[in-house]
Amino acid sequence: MRRGDFRGIAHRLRSLPLFLALVAWMFLPTPAALAQQTAASTGEQTGSATGLLLPRYASLKTDRVNLREGPSKEHATTWVFQRAGLPVEITAEFETWRKVRDSEGSEGWVLHSLLSGRRTALVAPGKKNDSVKIFARASESADLAATLQSGVIGNIRSCDGAWCLIDGEGFKGYIKQSNLWGVYPGEKIE
Repeated sequence: MRRGDFRGIAHRLRSLPLFLALVAWMFLPTPAALAQQTAASTGEQTGSATGLLLPRYASLKTDRVNLREGPSKEHATTWVFQRAGLPVEITAEFETWRKVRDSEGSEGWVLHSLLSGRRTALVAPGKKNDSVKIFARASESADLAATLQSGVIGNIRSCDGAWCLIDGEGFKGYIKQSNLWGVYPGEKIE
């Protein structure tokens, strides 16, 4: 071998660790794949498009969201939501579409871009014309912070599994988690 041949070999060997690192990186699982593996090991279901757990809550981003029979614009609109911030439960995913359910049980497909990950909840949606008390602390013996009508939307700030701190226009306080639609029983949110 000639002297120049050794330099070429040495150059190739110096770039070998970079090459091996690149090859190893190509075979690392994506965050979505890791979420699916974790969910599969615990018996939970994840979305095919995002890898996030299903079902899960989200909220409407705009005041006008078409609810469709199927996951495309060719499917008929069955309902039009007209309330930004309304919580919905995502139950399935297909490409850029999400199957959602509202507090009354209506289901259909919406574009993912019309949904927000911001957590909101409806106050006592099944108790029409009722009012619900919210407190200054997570206790019924705490000072009264406000009284809310059923159907009010609140932003969820935190939940400990029994109580949630919510706020909205003109109110902030703690409410029993069982009086909300938009958070699962026992769910903790930080």
